[in-house]
Amino acid sequence: MNSIILQTATRVLVALILVFSIYMLLRGHNYPGGGFIAGLIAASGFALFAMAWGMEAAQSALRIPPGTLAAWGVVIAGLSGLTALFWGDAPFSGQWFAVAGSKETGGIIISNLLFFDIGVYLTVLGAVLTLIFALEEAN
Repeated sequence: MNSIILQTATRVLVALILVFSIYMLLRGHNYPGGGFIAGLIAASGFALFAMAWGMEAAQSALRIPPGTLAAWGVVIAGLSGLTALFWGDAPFSGQWFAVAGSKETGGIIISNLLFFDIGVYLTVLGAVLTLIFALEEAN
């Protein structure tokens, strides 16, 4: 599409959509959301960008081939699930780490579930964009 209105609006909307996808990714630990939904939201942002600016512009904006992104997502999710083995727990069980301070002092606590969600996010984003780009190339 060669609509200047769509192209101008897309510049702002894609940034907002990507920030919202990060918000949904981080929110997913305690509320509905998480890596899968956040990955779909981010992919919709790139799909909107592709409609406004074209597939080549969207592929160059992504900077990483979507297949590579999906593969790294699977690796990150798999490795985060295996971290529980170091503490003698079952694979993919939750492990919490104190990054700053401790839980009692109100420090920053993260878990391997965050890295699992990041892996799912990258996998979904890469898989959906691979599909979208392949469908566009087929036309």
